[in-house]
Parts: sequence; structure tokens; C-alpha cells
Amino acid sequence: YEACAEAAAWLKARLREPPRVALVCGSGLGALAQELSEPQAFDYADIPHFPRSTVQGHAGRLVVGRLGSAPCAVLQGRFHLYEGYSPAQVVVPVRTLALAGVHTLVLTNAAGSLRPHLGPGHLLVIRDHIDFPGLAGRSPLVGPNDERFGPRFPAMTDAYDPGLRRLALALAPKELRAQPGVYVGVGGPSYETPAECRLLRCLGADAVGMSTVSEASAARHLGLRVLGLSLITN
Repeated sequence: YEACAEAAAWLKARLREPPRVALVCGSGLGALAQELSEPQAFDYADIPHFPRSTVQGHAGRLVVGRLGSAPCAVLQGRFHLYEGYSPAQVVVPVRTLALAGVHTLVLTNAAGSLRPHLGPGHLLVIRDHIDFPGLAGRSPLVGPNDERFGPRFPAMTDAYDPGLRRLALALAPKELRAQPGVYVGVGGPSYETPAECRLLRCLGADAVGMSTVSEASAARHLGLRVLGLSLITN
């Protein structure tokens, strides 16, 4: 908690206004930051206690400005378990931004389809997830619970906010063929075998990726509203 609080204080001392909405950009999706007006950019390397992004397509920058009328923080790149980071390190940005004033988190990712009707270029609006690392004990909430973040046993029945999900489905451009579905998070970095894909389909998953689930768990622990969006790439 102290590390995230120090990072939040560092940011607040430099920001013109605190962000209220945070967007985590998945692989290749960081260009959204170019839409912000009056942007302030910070390299992850300069923010206290932030890990370093090592993945191609992740710029490793935090850009804060306004998107429309909303003060937003855009994370150009995230951290993954397969990079060698602990689950607690993966969610440092989410916890830091919550302490800096964020109340709504939008998680985006590039994901693989597990369904014939869900093809490249389609948008999955996440209605629920399966957290394979978390089910195996690699959750950011494992260990002593700090009540300043949230309760010991947070509920995940509405992990992805129904109102935000309806809004996303209503506003998504028709060419994205947006539809609700279940995202399954796996550890990576190897892609799934055909047998693993069959298993994940049997479990009810529509898309698979190597991110998002830890951040969603930490965000709900903090009481944030969460929207999850998967761009299907393969």
C-alpha cells in the first residue's frame, strides 16, 4: 500500500487535475492516448515503484488528459505474469490510479477467439472472466489483506459493470460486431495448444488472453467500476 500511495502522491503533485477514468491499453491499442486533449505524459521508469513494460507494442507510458469531458489516465502498456512480475506488481498501476482519484477502469486487450462466430476485428465486451492464474493461487489478492485497498473476500459476481457493458454494446460501431462474452486469462507466454483451446471452450470461454483478469480482480477489490473490452485478433 505504501508503495502505491507514494506513486499516487508523486503523480498528484504533477497533474493539473486528477483522473477519474483510467484506460489500460493492450497490445497495439496505445494510440488512444493521441486522442487526449492537453496531455501530460510520464514514462513508467520515472514513476516511483512502477515496473517496466518489456512487451513489443507497449510504449510504457502513462498519459493523462481529457477524453471528451472526462479527465482520463491512459496506460500505454501493462505488465504480465509471463514477464516475471508477481501478481502484486502487475496491478501496481491500477492501485496507484485508484489512490490518485480514479473511480472507473476500462481494461482492453488483444485476444484470441475460441468461437467460430467471433472473428478477427470483432469486439468482445467482457461480461465475466475465468482467472486461471488466480484459481491456482496467483492472484494479486493473495497474502495479508490491507483493508485500505478493500475487504478480505471481495465479491466477483458483477466484476464487469452491467451498466458500462450495456453502454459499450450500444455505442460500438457496427463493423466491430460487438457482443458480450467470457474472457479467460492464462499465464502464457506460449499460445494455447489445440487441446487447451478445446478445454477452454468446454469451460464456457469465448476468448483467451494473457492479461486483464488480475487487474479486474484488484479493481473490484478497490471498489472500482470495470469495463472489459477484447479486440479479437486471431
